[in-house]
Amino acid sequence: MKFKIILLATIAFVTMSFNSAGSLTDAERKHAGNLLQETQENLLKKLNGLTPEQLSFKADATSWSISECLEHIAISENNFIGLLQTALKEPADPSKRNEVKMSDEAIVSMMTDRSIKRKAPETFRPSGKFGTYEATLQEFKTKRENNINYIKTTSDDLRNHYNDFPFGKIDAYQTLLFMAAHSKRHTDQIEEIMKNVNFPKKKGR
Repeated sequence: MKFKIILLATIAFVTMSFNSAGSLTDAERKHAGNLLQETQENLLKKLNGLTPEQLSFKADATSWSISECLEHIAISENNFIGLLQTALKEPADPSKRNEVKMSDEAIVSMMTDRSIKRKAPETFRPSGKFGTYEATLQEFKTKRENNINYIKTTSDDLRNHYNDFPFGKIDAYQTLLFMAAHSKRHTDQIEEIMKNVNFPKKKGR
């Protein structure tokens, strides 16, 4: 009996040590993977079958078109994963955990709340960098699939590496959640564009 208690205590200690080192739990890995997958699928559903006129429609001179929203999402996908990779080049530092003030849920909620408008930094703004709409779409799909595969298989210490954002420090795992939520935010923007009374109708309708 005494040996069994010691064995269980040892297993518990090893498990706690492993988790504190930043190992993702199965639930964390599944949550991020599902969020990345679902937000990708929702975006692609919204884009499916849109005409060139619909893709280029702007509600006014200061607004983005659907095509520009997609480019912004694709650019952001590259930039956010770049931030994560940069964070991983630094040594893991569990002592900074107390500087992470926002929960995973708060990160997603904040990013998807479109009642608060934000101006994208210049490096995130659409400029036609991928050439065509089709190339932009493929860029997003390729990068997103890579990111989904990454979260499914990575052994990187995502909880003890960090990125600094204007709203505070978040860990690398939260950067992935932030990226997924960001694509949902702009999928919602695309839906808003499509609800505009002047949004072009498909021919024959």
